[in-house]
Amino acid sequence: MYQALYRKWRPQTFDDVVGQKHITETLKNQVKTGRLSHAYIFIGTRGTGKTTCARILAKAVNCENPVDGNPCGKCAACRGIAEGSVMDVVELDAASNNGVDNVRALREEAVFSPTEVKKRVYIIDEVHMLSTSAFNALLKILEEPPAHLMFILATTELQKVPATILSRCQRHSFRRIDTPEIARYLEYIAGQEKLKLSHDAAELIARLAEGGVRDALSLLDQCSARENIDVEAVYSAMGLAGNRRIAQLLERVLNHDTETALKEFNSLWMDGKDPVTLLGELSGLLRDSMMLRVAPKGAQGLISGSYDSATLKSFADCMTTEEMLSALETLQNAVITMKDAKNPKLAAELCLVSLCESPAGESVRELRARISRLEEQLKNGVPMVSAPSRPAAPAPAEEWGELPPIDDEDEPISGEYWTEPPPDRSGIVGAPDEDELDPLQFVEEQPEDSFLLRSDKVSAPPPAEEKPMDAQSLWLAVCEKAKAGLPRDLHTFLGENSSVVPRVENGVLRLGIAAGFVFGRFNKPEVVAKLSAAASTVCGRETRVIVSELTEQAPKPAQHSLEDLKQFKEVRFI
Repeated sequence: MYQALYRKWRPQTFDDVVGQKHITETLKNQVKTGRLSHAYIFIGTRGTGKTTCARILAKAVNCENPVDGNPCGKCAACRGIAEGSVMDVVELDAASNNGVDNVRALREEAVFSPTEVKKRVYIIDEVHMLSTSAFNALLKILEEPPAHLMFILATTELQKVPATILSRCQRHSFRRIDTPEIARYLEYIAGQEKLKLSHDAAELIARLAEGGVRDALSLLDQCSARENIDVEAVYSAMGLAGNRRIAQLLERVLNHDTETALKEFNSLWMDGKDPVTLLGELSGLLRDSMMLRVAPKGAQGLISGSYDSATLKSFADCMTTEEMLSALETLQNAVITMKDAKNPKLAAELCLVSLCESPAGESVRELRARISRLEEQLKNGVPMVSAPSRPAAPAPAEEWGELPPIDDEDEPISGEYWTEPPPDRSGIVGAPDEDELDPLQFVEEQPEDSFLLRSDKVSAPPPAEEKPMDAQSLWLAVCEKAKAGLPRDLHTFLGENSSVVPRVENGVLRLGIAAGFVFGRFNKPEVVAKLSAAASTVCGRETRVIVSELTEQAPKPAQHSLEDLKQFKEVRFI
């Protein structure tokens, strides 16, 4: 009679256990020295060797001729325990024996001395399934056990086991086994079983097993009907050929081909694919692609193995990390919504349409994804047709001091709002020479020169080193100073005239911010604090920054002609 590979190749000694040397060495030493605990709890995911080690330990403590801490496998005790004929070694499944009556019966018979072996051993698998009253009934005998009694508990969910039970057990945590180690073990078994298993197929099966040897052996058993077990044979036997259709669906989404994506989804749905499962597989593909992008060197140990490296690399190269995070967030939210939806198919279709169309402003994550795409294009030198021109970077603070230049008669200057940085020209309004009067001394006598940028309440001329600065230049300097410490999504709006309008008033830099998303991003204590610190550094004195919503357009600057300007003796034309 054929026996499944995971049963046929179940380890019989501690040395045969794969990938858990930190546990098997400890248990072997305890058996050799006789320093055994009365209760053990084995913790770990499925297929990592918990129950196997429990059975080996039960044989080792009762073996008549142990070999270096391992059971000999030949004495009557070892053979009886392996065959299940020794009544003193009991294996219970807590999932089906989880009531208090089952534990009470166990406690009543546990006090009796063993009849066939040295120790009575109880192996309780999935112990977290016991009820609260059953745990309470088990607690007393764990607290004061007879000398001949040993408990070995196994669980996959440690958090469900009461702390009172855990504190009375010696704990051993079983880890997931590395993919290369499982692959080597599969190749060894394939050689013993006369199976033609390629190295790539062994690695693929190991990745699909997700760290569990039992799952890996079951998958190998499933593929053993093929004469040559290669990658294609594994994909076919595992039913992973449909993964290529999932990859095609994601490709349609990235190409914004909504019509073809919906047709592909409908085809999968007609073939029996559950909508929730389909979106979950899309999430898995995106997750693997993201792992390959953010951790290219260690990706082989992180990806699930459901897709080949070439497919994952193609998606990793055509998407930014923020775009992947945005798509994953959309998929996860859709899966949560579909659990309560009356029409899961419609919910999945809406999710795919959203991913294909990718409407701007749908979420902060979506905006970050779009910004990351623009940054990626700029980094790679892709021309941005629709990108607006940006003003040149401001000069260092020590070079400022000139009043705003005059372009021509049609574009004068306003001191209240500054909407566009004026272009360079030869004719400028210069600072007064040392032998000329400072115009700031004539605030009262000449109120009409309010186009010069200064405080409305100037009572004395500023020190010689502090020269007046227009609001726009100050704002650009503050942006340059604070840019490194601000969130990346704010960099787009720094110095942008359409979203931020600066104004200097009584030594305070007031920023009129466009209402909505932009104002919400600027109106945060940490952002305002960083801008205020930058403004104080630029101005050389404490300068506050106050943000407010820009509810109306900036007033149109007053029109001045050259003839109007010539009437002021402080103005010189070069």
